[in-house]
Amino acid sequence: MKHFITLYTWLILGFMGMAHAQQTPGTPSEGPVTLTGGTAHIGDGTIINKCNIILDNGKILAIGGQDLSPVGTIIDISDQHVYPGIIAPVSSLGLVEIDAVRQTRDDAELGEYLPNIRSIIAYNAESRVVETMRPNGILLAQTTPQGGTISGTSSIVQLDAWNWEDAAIKLDDGIHLHWPNTYRRGRWWAGESRGWTPNKNYGAQTQAIKTYFDSGMSYRQEQPTIPNEAFKALTGVFDGTKTVYVYADGEREIIDAVHQLRDLGVKRMVLVGGYEAYKIIPFLKAQEIPVIVDRVHATPAQDDDDYDQPFKLPKLLVEGGLLVGLNARGSMERMSTRNLPFYAGHVAGQGLAPEEALKLVTGNTAKILGIDDQYGTLSAGKSATLFVSQGDALDMRTNRLTHAFIDGRRLSLETHQTELYERYSEKYRQH
Repeated sequence: MKHFITLYTWLILGFMGMAHAQQTPGTPSEGPVTLTGGTAHIGDGTIINKCNIILDNGKILAIGGQDLSPVGTIIDISDQHVYPGIIAPVSSLGLVEIDAVRQTRDDAELGEYLPNIRSIIAYNAESRVVETMRPNGILLAQTTPQGGTISGTSSIVQLDAWNWEDAAIKLDDGIHLHWPNTYRRGRWWAGESRGWTPNKNYGAQTQAIKTYFDSGMSYRQEQPTIPNEAFKALTGVFDGTKTVYVYADGEREIIDAVHQLRDLGVKRMVLVGGYEAYKIIPFLKAQEIPVIVDRVHATPAQDDDDYDQPFKLPKLLVEGGLLVGLNARGSMERMSTRNLPFYAGHVAGQGLAPEEALKLVTGNTAKILGIDDQYGTLSAGKSATLFVSQGDALDMRTNRLTHAFIDGRRLSLETHQTELYERYSEKYRQH
């Protein structure tokens, strides 16, 4: 039976591979390309109408109004909109292909403390799931390990590559720490109440994190001759070369995590989730902690929360003066990531200005991930990673891409899904 299941799995994967081939990565343009006449949404809150953008050698050579003369190949994008490539942080893109097929899941390893596990090694640049992100304008992602207390080390990739080496734009940017909860849901299968109960092990769990980081600090100071790969991977958090992404939602958990990690010598932190972060905005602002908010299309976590609490959380944090980005964490995260621009649009519907909402998935996220010198906004000298849409990129009804570029390479916007759409739309037109 075991051999039959294995054979069946490989047959499925084989037929899937025969049915569709991954799009070949784009090739650099020969000479300059000018996008002319469009409305440019810069990604820092500003707009340039009737904009000309000149791309050359993978960079934005110049950007400006009609006084900027087009050169090279001219692409007329009048009445269309240009945006910086959308960035998907804290994502398992490229690490899992089919949830139901174990052989295609490579997003987690066994163990609790795994800072040395590098997600980039497992990144599949030819993933079909990755390919489906591009038609919605998602061109960059932080490929992130899952599971355990310290899941491992993430890296940042662009979504048009032959392999992980070509895809990587920032290697090993940070480690991912899942902070314990002060409360937990009862294990109904063990006869416990289904409601929330105090986590009696909270103190021991946080002490274990402290002990582990203390050991990592000692390793950095002593530099033993016999290397410990886990502690070696941890050393970057003490000199500021790596960020600690702390997953915490409750008010107490957030405060405990920030205080403890600061005491341990951690230089750079980003809060992931932060469901109750709006309660402690002055604290987070004083500590200069950015927040990557989880998917806003969610129900309230507590019975007494406002019905729209998940929807309005990013707006509350932005208005409080915090640096805020969005991710798509939650059920079916990889499939939901394609909706990232529309989550930003939902936040705009809650009252945040549209250009401020755009920053949640472009400029702000680039700053949080430390890649804003090249990505996240449209500016001369930065990477030519951008897309052109017929309408508002934050509105799923009008975000229809006509062009997309990563590092100046023009992308194909065809995917397995668009092929199926064309195939079956033609079929039903005949009847």
